[in-house]
Amino acid sequence: MKLLNQEPVVKSEMLIRKPVEEVFEAFINPEITTNFWFTKSSGKLEVGKRVLWEWEMYGVSDEIYVKDIENNKRIVIDSSDGTKIEWSFTPITDNETFVSIENYGFVGNTDEILNQCMDSMGGYTIVLCGLKAFLEYNIKLNLVMDKAPDAHVNK
Repeated sequence: MKLLNQEPVVKSEMLIRKPVEEVFEAFINPEITTNFWFTKSSGKLEVGKRVLWEWEMYGVSDEIYVKDIENNKRIVIDSSDGTKIEWSFTPITDNETFVSIENYGFVGNTDEILNQCMDSMGGYTIVLCGLKAFLEYNIKLNLVMDKAPDAHVNK
């Protein structure tokens, strides 16, 4: 089995047709984020704070640590699995924002790392699609909930 030659970085990106302030706030403020990603949060993202995100339908959670926030530009967190996630927000026009999410720091053997990368790419792409539908059209697509209905804890 060939080992990886470099650390993999998963990148998911999407243009959101809303001002950068609104798109940035959607990831900082759980009152908005719960409309397209996790179902519950222990609080708003702030530098140096630990926040618990929950996906109640799957009975899973992630305690994240907020490493850095640059208002309307960047968010960096450490996930409880040891990976790092970085969001970048680039205003294209006054009403368009390009969002880039990078996830890295995967550990394990080559097969485990590749599986984690594929899960991450698919997951963050779904999150961005849900964000786009919610902010641009005020539609809750329930993408995260519907991705694995057989895995719901309260079927």
